Amino acid sequence: MLSRKLLTLLFSTAAWAAGFVHAAPAPAERLPVPAARVDAAAAEIDRLAREIVAGGVPGIAVAIVHGQRVVLARGYGRTGGPGGERIDADTVFRTASLSKGFAGTLAAVLVERGALEWDMPLSQQLPTFQLADAAGSARVTVRDVLAHRLGLKFHTFDRDLEADVPFPVLAARLDEAPMLCPPGECFGYQNVAFSLIGDVVFAVTGDFFTRQVETRLFTPLGMENATFGRDGLESSQRWARPHVRGRNGWVAVRPRENYFRVPPAAGVNASVNDMALWAKAQLGHRPDVLSPALLADLHRPLVRTPDQLSGSAWRNERVENAHYATGWRVFDYAGEPLIYHAGAVQGYRAMIGLLPRRDTGIVVLWNNESRQPSGLMPIYLDRILRLPAHDWVQANSGGR
Repeated sequence: MLSRKLLTLLFSTAAWAAGFVHAAPAPAERLPVPAARVDAAAAEIDRLAREIVAGGVPGIAVAIVHGQRVVLARGYGRTGGPGGERIDADTVFRTASLSKGFAGTLAAVLVERGALEWDMPLSQQLPTFQLADAAGSARVTVRDVLAHRLGLKFHTFDRDLEADVPFPVLAARLDEAPMLCPPGECFGYQNVAFSLIGDVVFAVTGDFFTRQVETRLFTPLGMENATFGRDGLESSQRWARPHVRGRNGWVAVRPRENYFRVPPAAGVNASVNDMALWAKAQLGHRPDVLSPALLADLHRPLVRTPDQLSGSAWRNERVENAHYATGWRVFDYAGEPLIYHAGAVQGYRAMIGLLPRRDTGIVVLWNNESRQPSGLMPIYLDRILRLPAHDWVQANSGGR
């Protein structure tokens, strides 16, 4: 079998929708940020990450990109567990719900290649799909699944998933789930229902969802350490163990399998070197893999998400409007378009924030449940946008 590295050698922005707070900027309309400002902001994030780890947080990894540059890609702390090693830029973490961006992007690639249609009724490829609203079920489209517009209540069947009920069993029970609104009319964040996109991908390609992501995204983008599942994580050359709070501080545990059972929603593992490549691609710097038109469609706001206007100090202060796109959140961050997602599973947290007009972004991964590292992203955004300084790390910002 050819290695990922060899395949990579062989293979070898985003615009915005009308109707959002800001008009869609073409790449030529970007507002350049001086490299010196980016470098100074990255140096501050580097210092803060060191301080957080010195204060007792087990481990963090951070990547910052600006245009074609990877300004910062570094690990802090230790992987944990027996024989724990120092975390570096190639140490693999779970990315949790950052996986949803990969699912949406794969679907967009398949749409661009004519294998899939956004408005295709889900039942066309999944004949047994059914919601409690039988008439509404027939109207549910592929885009509705990826934008969490199925009408289901938030986190439907997540408790069952956490109790190790298999995904196919839960998917078959969606017709029993309470509805929040008619399908297509409101937002309700999902993991189980979102992962139906994996079944759709198999139906239209004859290949497993995970292999399609590896073939169409990981490999051409050069994401050499990116994998799926617990086996993929634990077979990595170096990976960060999850940590939970114990009586005497942080305790390393084995990764739980439950959310790995829904790969489109939460199955991706990656290093910050991998995620730096992913961030640059989402900012439009790999048009050979992700075309400008694809990114414009992918990042187009589709449904309002008022729940995202609060829940952490930086959202309360900075986020003026919030939407979900196709596997991505879209925020108005103090008047600036922000492409964003966060993720959380036992012992891991992750965040990615991209400023398309400024051509820069940041990824933060950590192997614990501390809320402090979640303040690094808004501090970086504030420095780039020259907003008043606020210590979001000490404000303990966080949340999904």
